[in-house]
Amino acid sequence: MSRRSLLRGFGGVGAATLLAGCGVPAAYVEEGDRAGRDLSARDRTLDFANWPLYIDTDDDDTSKRPTLDAFRKRTGISVRYTEEINDNDEFFGKISPSLMNHQETGRDLIVVSDWMAARFVRLGWVQEMDRAAQPNVAKHLDPQLTSPAFDPGRLHSVPWQSGITGIAYNRKKLGRELRSTKELWADDLRGKVTLLSGLDESFVLLMLGRGVDVTKWTGDDFHALCEQIEGLVRKKHIRRFTGNDYIKDLSTGDVLACQAYSGDVIQLQADNPDIEFVVPEEGAELWAESLMIPNLAQHKTNAEKLVDYYYEPEVAAELAAWVNYVCPVPAAQKVLADSGDEELVALAEDPLIFPDADMRGRLSIARDITTEERQEFAKRWNSLVGL
Repeated sequence: MSRRSLLRGFGGVGAATLLAGCGVPAAYVEEGDRAGRDLSARDRTLDFANWPLYIDTDDDDTSKRPTLDAFRKRTGISVRYTEEINDNDEFFGKISPSLMNHQETGRDLIVVSDWMAARFVRLGWVQEMDRAAQPNVAKHLDPQLTSPAFDPGRLHSVPWQSGITGIAYNRKKLGRELRSTKELWADDLRGKVTLLSGLDESFVLLMLGRGVDVTKWTGDDFHALCEQIEGLVRKKHIRRFTGNDYIKDLSTGDVLACQAYSGDVIQLQADNPDIEFVVPEEGAELWAESLMIPNLAQHKTNAEKLVDYYYEPEVAAELAAWVNYVCPVPAAQKVLADSGDEELVALAEDPLIFPDADMRGRLSIARDITTEERQEFAKRWNSLVGL
């Protein structure tokens, strides 16, 4: 199951928006009030909250996580690892009461999607990392991911894994190539197309298909997109809006083309080589799910060491070989290519894990939906898709 396919929740109307709507403002925390007492030197532990199935596991014992075990042996730092994040909004709702009340969350490191990470940064609920203590991050972070609009310079966040939202299609059943988002609207695909239901997951690819510069899209661009999609819904061109169930629809042939996540398609192709993933000519979305250190974390230094550890190319390669998403450490490609293992070499050559220059030229990171925009936009989008 993919991480992006679990992003359901409220279609982007998060706990902060809901609280504000009830007259309870989300509390911004000033920079000087974010750090807690760091117990790292005497307490060689840290608490790491992540998504399910998002780290390497031992082939014979899935309770063992080789990269975390190696980190403990090297540093003496034990990691209490919990797979507790199943939805961005749900997790936000779980820890926001502590953060808005200036209390520690019990977690030193969390992983959330960048659109949610943007909310944490805006609220001042995460700490700046000490990049001087993270030489691997400074050296090996994918240049295309170094400075998202919500966190210039990646001061508060570091990508755990990245991925692409593009188009998947069944070439054999469709009988032709599909290279453009605009081609989704061809007559022979009527009733055979699905789009993602989540606002944050869906709109960027669709705007790119309309020729919009997604780094500075406007409200007018959003409403024009909604009008186009509303028309396609009325014509019954779009079969439905989905979560991760598009995987089943594409596998059975009920759907011939759909919005899809790169990591899902790698898994689908293992069973059905007729499934192809396309970064459209107009472009596709490059996204990340990022590591962050919440306010008042008690083991900040230990957490920073773990983040930097995963940016060693050898460690990043081990993780990439297991999760099969876009690796945020390009140097890991050479590690896999030089491994001498046929399967690992094949992963090094897969552009859905290590995008080539041509593909990278068509990938964009959109500006985030602002707090002021979110309630209005989510209301229209959710009405459109039936949420």
